[in-house]
Amino acid sequence: MQTNFTPEQLTDSATARSNEILRACVHCGFCTATCPTYAVLGDELDSPRGRIYLIKGMLENDRPADEKTVKHIDRCLSCLSCMTTCPSGVHYMHLIDHARVHIEKTYKRPLMDRLLRWTLAKILPYPGRFRLALLGAKIGRPFRHMIPDPRLRAMLDMAPKTIPPVSRNDDPQVFSAVGPRKMRVALMTGCAQKALDTNINDATISLLTRHGCEVVVANGAGCCGALTHHMGRESEAHASAARNIRAWMAEKNGEGLDAIVINTSGCGTTVKDYGHMMRDTELANDSLTVSHLAKDVTEILIKLDLPTGKQDMIVAYHAACSLQHGQQIKSDPKTLLKRVGFTVVEPKNSHLCCGSAGTYNLLQPEISQKLKKMKVDSLEVKTPDVVAAGNIGCIMQIGSGTQLPVVHTVELLDWATGGKKSPKLSTNRT
Repeated sequence: MQTNFTPEQLTDSATARSNEILRACVHCGFCTATCPTYAVLGDELDSPRGRIYLIKGMLENDRPADEKTVKHIDRCLSCLSCMTTCPSGVHYMHLIDHARVHIEKTYKRPLMDRLLRWTLAKILPYPGRFRLALLGAKIGRPFRHMIPDPRLRAMLDMAPKTIPPVSRNDDPQVFSAVGPRKMRVALMTGCAQKALDTNINDATISLLTRHGCEVVVANGAGCCGALTHHMGRESEAHASAARNIRAWMAEKNGEGLDAIVINTSGCGTTVKDYGHMMRDTELANDSLTVSHLAKDVTEILIKLDLPTGKQDMIVAYHAACSLQHGQQIKSDPKTLLKRVGFTVVEPKNSHLCCGSAGTYNLLQPEISQKLKKMKVDSLEVKTPDVVAAGNIGCIMQIGSGTQLPVVHTVELLDWATGGKKSPKLSTNRT
């Protein structure tokens, strides 16, 4: 694609990066075949190719975002399926991220939109606040029918039936390896996950320590910044990233780290991109180090020789977009589940998003619900005993649309290798 940025515009690193990405696009349209919003809406402007044209016009002319552009950019899930499909290597993620920052800086949203986005940015990344909000949502749910805004109704629906108690395993500390130490890793405990499902971090710690990892929960680490990053709130996202980088580098430069383990794939995609996000800051070098250390939990587990076994259970594996497209991790989770003895099945069109996508299910509930139904139907037709996924957003989204138990992959792996059984598993097995 030909571009016409001025030399002055290209002195900005974000614009220069977007120029590289735009020039790589050859208009082939392969991306439209795998784009969930295009599949649902059938509008070219709700495909990656259409959005690329909108972004090009906005950035190239250095003009404030308009309502039309904002509508179609907001409808993008950032599922990154287009990046997996693209034969030209167009790095759509960096382009859409830049567009969202530009929108946030130049477009004044309607008052209700601004309030909703501000509320999400100030609550979801903070587990304590989020817990209070979930409690408020449970109390307010009986009055759901009285609320006209579907986004507010989606927020009420987000609250789980039970809010788990705080897990002290999420506090800064060190968990010793069982037996000889093979690795020393930092566990990113996250933010929303700590409020929604404490079993995931507990199972991760149990699984890693039992297989020879010393696990550190670093003092000062918290939200990865993905939620605010994908809303274009650059300064807040960078502040979250900076806190994590400093916390993990303190461990790296102290007792040392072999990896930073992340069990929420949406967070993993963002942390692995810290090197790009923070390239113009004083933490540029440290951010690259952190990006290289960051690993999805299955990337670590695949190296730890989990024992083989036989489990009388069929697992439908849902490939989270941030894992299969954002990090290109496709086989490790399934290999691990099969190794410990589960029968693994996959749904039709497994490349398509479930509609969670961070705050997407709250800000675009109509599209999100359609994608959820498509995903749930494709999973249920496989008649599994349980659904496994590697991202808390997917787990909550799919779980809200099915009676099947939906658990994190590590919960199954932990249970199958001697750990505790997840309370979500509706089975009589002990």
